[in-house]
Amino acid sequence: MALSREQVAMRVAQELQDGFYVNLGIGIPTLVANYVPKGIEVMLQSENGLLGMGQYPTEAQLDADMINAGKETVTAVKGAAIFNSAESFAMIRGGHVDLTVLGAFEVDQHGNIASWMIPKKLIKGMGGAMDLVAGAQNIIVTMTHASKHGESKLLEQCTLPLTGVNCVKKIVTDLAVLEVKDGAFYLLERAPGVSVDEIISKTAGKLIVEGDIPEMQFD
Repeated sequence: MALSREQVAMRVAQELQDGFYVNLGIGIPTLVANYVPKGIEVMLQSENGLLGMGQYPTEAQLDADMINAGKETVTAVKGAAIFNSAESFAMIRGGHVDLTVLGAFEVDQHGNIASWMIPKKLIKGMGGAMDLVAGAQNIIVTMTHASKHGESKLLEQCTLPLTGVNCVKKIVTDLAVLEVKDGAFYLLERAPGVSVDEIISKTAGKLIVEGDIPEMQFD
């Protein structure tokens, strides 16, 4: 069974390590803030100028002026810092972000990512994505494995305008966890109840399946 958006975020949160500085993109990535594993401390960075982003606020915590890059209201953890976007982008471009989690329209087997526009549709702009894929130490992409029409989003070569080249290290979809290396997708885990055959049928790019593929584990 395909994972929900929340379950995808929960699985991505397992990739966080103590002391990491992490940028969360718009969409599913923002949900990762709600599932930071207990016992570790990470600082979530938002390109509009917040380091130390917390969970989504309760009604009592709501502050309309405290927002993330997607204009969603957020909270700040103890020790957070607020600064202007120029300093935020200097942090990103300087390579001080350990992990970036982004959504995408397409990813290909070479680690290229297309995430900012679909021709002939509304263009919201690149935002900070270009800087994030160039400056982060590690890139994880979250997305559905296939479109609503059943077309694979994991391709041999991206068809949409690229955000970044050879930058994606790992992908967490609603069906699987995959590593990108050596010009291929390597299947690491599958969603509970999802067969390897289904993942193969919905992956258009080169997919390597080695041995028994375990199901994702959620505590």
